[in-house]
Amino acid sequence: MGLLTEGGYPYASGEGGQWCDQLVRGLPGHDFEICALSRRARQDAGGWCDLPEHVRRVRTAPLWGDPAGAVGRAHRAYGRRERRRFGAYFAGLAEALTATVEPGPEDRKTQAYRFADALNGLADLARDAGGLGSALRSEQALRILEAACRAPGSHPAAYGIRVADLLAVTALLERALRPLSLDWYGTAGDRGLAGVDLCHATSAGPAALPGLLAKRFFGTPFLVTEYEVRLRAYYLNSAASAAGLSLPVRTLLSAFHRQLTAEIYARADIITPGDAQVRRWQERCGADPGRLRTVHPGLDPAPYEAVGERAETGEGPDDGLTVLWAGGKAEPFLWETLAALRQAEPEVRMRVIGEPLPGVQPVGVSYAPAATPCTYATGSVVVLAGSAETFPRPLVEAMLCGRATVSPDSASVREVIGGTGLVVPPRDAGALAAACLELLHDAGRRARLGAAARARALELFTTERHVTDFHGIYLELISRAPAGRDAAAPDPAVPFSRAAESRAPIGLTPRQSSPTWAGRP
Repeated sequence: MGLLTEGGYPYASGEGGQWCDQLVRGLPGHDFEICALSRRARQDAGGWCDLPEHVRRVRTAPLWGDPAGAVGRAHRAYGRRERRRFGAYFAGLAEALTATVEPGPEDRKTQAYRFADALNGLADLARDAGGLGSALRSEQALRILEAACRAPGSHPAAYGIRVADLLAVTALLERALRPLSLDWYGTAGDRGLAGVDLCHATSAGPAALPGLLAKRFFGTPFLVTEYEVRLRAYYLNSAASAAGLSLPVRTLLSAFHRQLTAEIYARADIITPGDAQVRRWQERCGADPGRLRTVHPGLDPAPYEAVGERAETGEGPDDGLTVLWAGGKAEPFLWETLAALRQAEPEVRMRVIGEPLPGVQPVGVSYAPAATPCTYATGSVVVLAGSAETFPRPLVEAMLCGRATVSPDSASVREVIGGTGLVVPPRDAGALAAACLELLHDAGRRARLGAAARARALELFTTERHVTDFHGIYLELISRAPAGRDAAAPDPAVPFSRAAESRAPIGLTPRQSSPTWAGRP
């Protein structure tokens, strides 16, 4: 399995690497080859986490710094024919990026085709010439991009582009397209991604580019997983840092990431969102609903087992007065809820997961530094604070502990709790307090909801379920395209390493011989 990551596993300081580690360790029957892109020098310096023995190889490349040191193979200067090829392909890419923001349906198809054709052409050129880094930052690229921005029908925001903007766009495009220039796709002594049976990308960004190329070059099945939509995160981050980039730069980069995401979704064999909110975003970005399979994140239930079992037997601490505030900061909304609770029930206490604000210590409030199973055991009712923009992990932890929950109606909360908790309108302190009091005053209902919540979490949100779902998808994709090993050189140490159809009986005509698989030898 080729696991393709960006800024995450196997780096020790990687983002969201926990589910990758669970997956790799949970499938010892599969060998893994990890292709990891790092986002900063500090991440490279931090090293990797411990890897199991069936991780056969780790390939790394930076998405920062000088492209000459990132490609990993010698890059020679382009000749006249290669410059001509680059000019044609990069012009197609520039035209796709500078088109009007909301074209019609037919124009959208043309734009997507132009973008895909340019991307494929640049990939072929990178493979033939040893890389794209110097070409993407060349004066030729600047002239082509400027001409596309000033051409009739281009986006109005791109028309006013300046030289500094052109330099910024080409530099950022070079980093995003750097995977096209890497030496991961097979050389004389190293098969690279040509030797894997499946490519699994952990986001629909630059990390997925090696999977796109492996599918195109070798017919390798391609799986994309997102627990946070990469395009949505880009939009939010670019909006937060809008002061650092001009309008033409933001316009062109947004067009690039939008079209790259659409191309990745179009080529992936299966796309696995982590919840319904991610799925909705993927569908809006062009993903085919027929190829979407929701695979929820999984938690190890073992640390929560003792607390959950005590809650089911009624042996756990439950005073009917303590509300545990989980998954959010101590903010004004907390104080509004606490005031409403104590006005109706003066004996109610609030326990907040997090650090207290300096100089703020309201009556009836205590703090817990971390969300541990013992912390969840102290709450009669657990509240998921704020609006859950991502998968609500604290909510699942509370469910594994057998606690009754109250949550805002946002993101994937309803999908997670089903009918095992109470849901209130977001940012409504009065409704939140009323729901908490309703459960605090009814011990029987708290117990029933807690038991149902624990059963639901154990069924849907465990590491075992997470790994099992991916294992089934792996086998399904591999079954569609048998391993593309070299039939002329089978491994004598591996039984049945050569497929039966790889050697046709003597005397059969080509029409009678076994069929070949598309895209594979």
